Amino acid sequence: MIIFDVNTYIYRPLNQVFAFVATPENDFHWQYGTLLSTRVADVEMGVGALFRSVSNFMGRRMESIYQVTEYEPDRKYGFQSQSGPIVVHILYMFEVMKGSTKIDVFARIIPGALVKPNDVSVERRLRKQYRENLTLLKDLLEERPIERATLAPIAKRHNFP
Repeated sequence: MIIFDVNTYIYRPLNQVFAFVATPENDFHWQYGTLLSTRVADVEMGVGALFRSVSNFMGRRMESIYQVTEYEPDRKYGFQSQSGPIVVHILYMFEVMKGSTKIDVFARIIPGALVKPNDVSVERRLRKQYRENLTLLKDLLEERPIERATLAPIAKRHNFP
């Protein structure tokens, strides 16, 4: 089992950062290896909601279904894999700190047969990937003002499927 946490500060209002992160359709903009992420049903985001993600992990294409396990607007957002070759549980915690929005990401990953037991290089790569994801998120959200329309999935604004 791989367990780690990473964090960053984003100079944007908490509600805008939370809304962007807790919208699965935005994932491919800031999560390394994510090709597509979309809700399984057109339901309001909250505990129990499901979303499907297609990504590359260690050179392999993976498709997984995730279920939202924790959802408190502007405070926390968590999900857990329901299918796919690895077991993933991710929790994002949000708070206002130092005039910015602080995001803490807690990850618990069981890579299963994809990785040799006790391979610490995989843990280092995953931790690095999550740090890079947060850097990309920070750059993306701080790059330009977030308008109200940005809170809707970016993919729909650009007519992506």
